[in-house]
Amino acid sequence: MKRRHFFKTAAASAAVGLTAQFGSGPAEAREPLHPGQEGAPYPDHGDAPVEHLTTYYPDYADKNLWIRKENQVLTVYRTDPNQKYPYLYPLIGPASRVSVTAESAQPWPHHRSVFLGVDRLNGGNYWQAGNRDGQILSTDPKLISAEKNRVEWSDVCIWRKPHEAPVVRDERRYLLDWRCDDYYVLDSFFHFEALTDLRIEKTNHGFFGVRVEQDLAPICGGTVVSNEGVSGEANLFGKPAKWVAFYGKRRFNPEITEGVAVFCPPTPYPNCPWFVRDYGNISPMPFNFVKEGFRYSKGETMDAVWRTVVFTGTPADVDLDGLWNEIYG
Repeated sequence: MKRRHFFKTAAASAAVGLTAQFGSGPAEAREPLHPGQEGAPYPDHGDAPVEHLTTYYPDYADKNLWIRKENQVLTVYRTDPNQKYPYLYPLIGPASRVSVTAESAQPWPHHRSVFLGVDRLNGGNYWQAGNRDGQILSTDPKLISAEKNRVEWSDVCIWRKPHEAPVVRDERRYLLDWRCDDYYVLDSFFHFEALTDLRIEKTNHGFFGVRVEQDLAPICGGTVVSNEGVSGEANLFGKPAKWVAFYGKRRFNPEITEGVAVFCPPTPYPNCPWFVRDYGNISPMPFNFVKEGFRYSKGETMDAVWRTVVFTGTPADVDLDGLWNEIYG
């Protein structure tokens, strides 16, 4: 049985199970697996509802947003107030249905899948170390829409040390777009506002980062390559590139090759160099490659959008250059 037919069959079986368990009564009596607001009925897209991108908020205070495809978890936006920062985990491979990102892994277990932060910010640390050194706290997670192939949500986060005034406010928006069974796109939009005068010292820990699963990392047999055709940490570190991608054979099914690509936006830092590690971390960031740090005045703002693509096969099987031009060209 072909993979796609298998998942369709499994999805149909799961849909029957849901109907048997929850019945066909009023919307408010159903499981809160929903497109839009909690308890809403499924839209009529013409296919079994279980094939749609659906979302789910558990009924407790942390408001994690679960996103499902064919009734299997695709990703979760995690906002627990005890965390260092909000992050997304997993990012499921389109073919394997196993995450291409790591929730936590050696040698630096503070990396959390798809995350954002920075250390050495006004004496605080919003990247690693304890929460007492600084946290990025979710305050207003909201689901904007859930359609057949696209889910969009937003949040407002504040950066602060416990019992101190916040130093940064960010408004963020995520758009997950399932383009086909071979790849999907995650766009992360950020609007930052300095709530006080800021200084970011030179550091190798800053802003948007992705930590991949070990089977995609070169130290475990995977490959890292840029749009320039350059591969390996030694050749990529500190060099500008439109995108950098990890890919490799999946350890649980070596017949499947999957990968994840991160795009470098042309603004606010043109030709931004890459921080790349063969153990599986990538981040387009300028802070490690300047003699001095960055300063921002109170009230100053900055906007950035990072695109992430999760794909089956190798980068040659996906038009990553075209997808880069689509959002930044």
